[in-house]
Amino acid sequence: MALLHRAELRPSKLELLAGWLPGRQWFAGEAGAPVSRVAAYRFDDPAGEVGVETLLVRAGDGSVLQVPLTYRGAPLAGADEHLVGVIEHSVLGRRWAYDACGDPVYPPLLAAAVLADAGQAEEYFEVDGKREARPASMTLTGSRTGRPVPTGPVSADPGDGGVTVVRVGDVELAVVRRPVPADVPAAGGLAGTWPGQDVPVLLAYAR
Repeated sequence: MALLHRAELRPSKLELLAGWLPGRQWFAGEAGAPVSRVAAYRFDDPAGEVGVETLLVRAGDGSVLQVPLTYRGAPLAGADEHLVGVIEHSVLGRRWAYDACGDPVYPPLLAAAVLADAGQAEEYFEVDGKREARPASMTLTGSRTGRPVPTGPVSADPGDGGVTVVRVGDVELAVVRRPVPADVPAAGGLAGTWPGQDVPVLLAYAR
């Protein structure tokens, strides 16, 4: 479960991405163009400390881009190269936003979604002491491979061909940065749809 806050963010997530995305080798779109949100999904950090959100966005009229992010209340040691930026959150204070592929919290959660169809976190707002469900903006479908979800050491590298590769234990996962409709590989994958995108796009897969 993801508990959200109705808060003011400075800069906003999309403003932060507008400055960060053009420097990525997988970027597609017009540098300097406004970034718009297409859809999003979240995973649950079992420890409840790190926000884990994947945004699907466009820069201007460019292709849909997949940007997994983590939000932390303090800098992540040794992860400066993965830092997207710092956000001032009106409820939680300063938050450090990272490319989730370089955050050790993310790969095991992605592996659970890809290999065991763990799904996305349910989202709630807390209003006047009561929780209100936030409808999901997209649908996720993972594979049920029967493989155990790994919990070993994690790592990441830039990959090639528009994917970023993350590893957890003996499993290698490709995060598709420019997701398009494609078949889910036999080894397991994560696909998604959203309003206006009825044909599933491949978001990540085991390889």
